[in-house]
Amino acid sequence: MSLPATARPDDRDALRTAVREVYASSGMGVVFAGPVRTARGGAVIRIGELVGARTTHLRGLEVRAGAGLGGRVLAEARPAGVEDYSGSPDITHEYDGPVLAEGLCTVAAVPVLVAGRPRAVLYAASRERGSVGDRVRDALARSARRMAAELAIRDEVDRRVALLAAAAPGPRADGDPARWEEVRAVHADLRLAAQDIADEPLRHRLLEACTRLAALGTAAPTPDRPHLSARELDVLAQVALGCSNREVAGRLSLRPETVKSYLGAAMTKLDAHTRLEAVVTARRWGLLP
Repeated sequence: MSLPATARPDDRDALRTAVREVYASSGMGVVFAGPVRTARGGAVIRIGELVGARTTHLRGLEVRAGAGLGGRVLAEARPAGVEDYSGSPDITHEYDGPVLAEGLCTVAAVPVLVAGRPRAVLYAASRERGSVGDRVRDALARSARRMAAELAIRDEVDRRVALLAAAAPGPRADGDPARWEEVRAVHADLRLAAQDIADEPLRHRLLEACTRLAALGTAAPTPDRPHLSARELDVLAQVALGCSNREVAGRLSLRPETVKSYLGAAMTKLDAHTRLEAVVTARRWGLLP
């Protein structure tokens, strides 16, 4: 049996999007960011995404926890800012060379926290001296929250796929029923996670993985196999776990009558007269695991 590989793309795309959002909404002339990684001496930020820079001094700069403004933000896991970088007594000054070479004066930074752990740091900076206002703070906070939510979803997808690999059963007729039920639960949860993913390529790859899961232990698809929409499959996957229409509605953020409509459409396509018959038929066709 072949299991789907993780659908996770490179997280730098989420960081790049966050930098562009902050640049567009903060009014600051330079915005940059870097992911957090573990090095021999502890956690470090490696600056890799920049907008508005005039030099290359910041690109590739590694900022260790506790050092400079970003290192302080990393160590404390909370936002911070300075109005005069070169003269600020609130930070260490190991990185004055590249920062001042870029001409930066006012700098604010915020951590991207996932499950309480910094995964990246976003900076917004100006070449003029001034206060870090609400507009800058709000722009940084919004983008950090959005990126954190995206990374959390990606983490959950990876976790679920790993669970699937650990609990992979044999063919449906001979596999351990309890382990096969875990595969079904993972399949339903992956479809649930997919609806919250804004990244279109990631969502598509995740749904493709769900399709492969559903087909495990069945023959190759035939031309006359019924075609269910993504939403009909979402609903049927939750129904297969024993959820009522109201429970399905809560999980999928739909109204109960909408769930009933999707379920009715699926039953019609499957030529089924009951919920159970619809689930059994969908499994027979390889539409559900």
